[in-house]
Amino acid sequence: MSAIVLVVIGLGAMCLGYVFYSRFIAEKIYKLDDNRPTPAHEFEDGIDFVPTNKFVLWGHHFTSVAGAAPIVGPAIAVIWGWLPAFLWVTFGTIFFAGIHDFGAIWASIRNKAKSVGALTGDVVGKRARSIFMIVIFLVLLMVNAVFGVVIAGLLINNPGSVVPVWGAIAVAFVIGQAIYRFKLNLAIVSFIGVCALYWLIYIGPSVPVTLPEQVMGLGPSAIWILLLFAYAAIASLLPVWMLLQPRDYINGLQLFVGLALLYVAVLFSNPTMVAPMINSDVPAGTPSLIPLLFVTIACGAISGFHGLVSSGTTSKQLNRERDGRFVGYFGAIGEGALALAAIVAASAGFASLAEWKSIYHSFGQGGVNAFVQGGANILHAGIGISPEISATMLTVMAALFAGTTMDTGLRLQRYIFQEWGEIYNIKWMGKALPATFLSVFTCLILAFGAGGASGSGGLIIWPLFGTTNQLLAGLTLLVIAVMLVRQKSPSIYVTAPLSFVLVMTLAALLIQLRDFYLKENWFLFSLDLIVLIAAILVTLECVSVLRKEKRVAAATPS
Repeated sequence: MSAIVLVVIGLGAMCLGYVFYSRFIAEKIYKLDDNRPTPAHEFEDGIDFVPTNKFVLWGHHFTSVAGAAPIVGPAIAVIWGWLPAFLWVTFGTIFFAGIHDFGAIWASIRNKAKSVGALTGDVVGKRARSIFMIVIFLVLLMVNAVFGVVIAGLLINNPGSVVPVWGAIAVAFVIGQAIYRFKLNLAIVSFIGVCALYWLIYIGPSVPVTLPEQVMGLGPSAIWILLLFAYAAIASLLPVWMLLQPRDYINGLQLFVGLALLYVAVLFSNPTMVAPMINSDVPAGTPSLIPLLFVTIACGAISGFHGLVSSGTTSKQLNRERDGRFVGYFGAIGEGALALAAIVAASAGFASLAEWKSIYHSFGQGGVNAFVQGGANILHAGIGISPEISATMLTVMAALFAGTTMDTGLRLQRYIFQEWGEIYNIKWMGKALPATFLSVFTCLILAFGAGGASGSGGLIIWPLFGTTNQLLAGLTLLVIAVMLVRQKSPSIYVTAPLSFVLVMTLAALLIQLRDFYLKENWFLFSLDLIVLIAAILVTLECVSVLRKEKRVAAATPS
């Protein structure tokens, strides 16, 4: 099949979802009201609470939730065939991710921009909140520790990407000053910023940066990880308008330009989907399609991490309630478009089925490397960009998004520590600096304590990320459903996807539990068991409250 057919159907369906379905959800279900002051205005402090132009905020939100996951997950999942991955990304974006991301923003702004963890205490109960926040902390710990390893690997494998990746930070800082301090025209600043980013990508291969084999007994990967966490700590403490927000915004524009180039290259080169539609000859050891597909592809269909960003940083910057539709739902559309591009690159970017099989020789193969290699081939064949620059552009794209997710993830982890400080009356923990130190310290303990001098310890618990992350998505939808029942709005549009996600996630947790037991991996077995018990407890709490609220709503006159 021609990849063009897949692109047209996928993007067309997502656009229709935004135009019609998201409008219905905004007006009839969430009932957005611009007359309500948002927390960005109510608690404006110039640091975390900053009313923001919806286009700038969309850029921040989209790139914070994107990371490398919408590339990695789909590019691994095509081992089952491109059709299951395509269907889950397309329908997941429209009916799952859009509702979840948009709903988490709505729930948070209606409750003083509280994170979904803290919000659970108000909506469900204190016991559910305590368990929920542990799950949230585990997700953030995994994301921050692992994305540090991912970015370090990208910088080591492609030295030409170092200058563009770090240069983007300087570009973002200048853009923040231009927009907020000097009040320059947004369109002009955006155009100059995107041009600067692509100029850095162009010159990157000519000035490769390679670290020494050893620096104070540490290898290149460990040095990059330390530098990345040092940067993320500084970024998490600075006002959002100074670095985090403009960095995410300009990266969002850069991604859309990159996606546009990739999709144009598909139209001109018309590549064939060499990967099987449904792979009946999967390599030995590949887990079953159901339920593992639905936790392998998280970002790009539905992801609990998105709810953390929506309720953790985005809700603190929303200028008007109605902006939530564009920022939240259209942010999910951008994520779906990136996941679709990853499927196309990993399925149609190779010369033959034999070449594709040589990469997908076992489960877990493909990922970013398949996206970069396949995408670079399509760009070169379609619009003539050299393979070296194409590979650098796609590597930088993946690294920048992993970096922006890491920035936001560390800031969110800081919020968790601060919320714990408020909940348990630990005054020093409620302050930004010590909370940031605790966030970095816990990530580095995992990275170097479990991974040794390489700093790759986060990879040890990464096998649990997919299930823990999707569990978080289901529980976030449960909180949203309770709020909808209380305001007497139809909840089926939330309860249907949450039921599906919870069933698939709990099934995947049980399958993983069995695998860890058979492999005698007692650390992951114990962690999986903890997550499974937490999932069941919070689910029972939420379902109990949901049933109670439905009875109350039914008994109360409209």
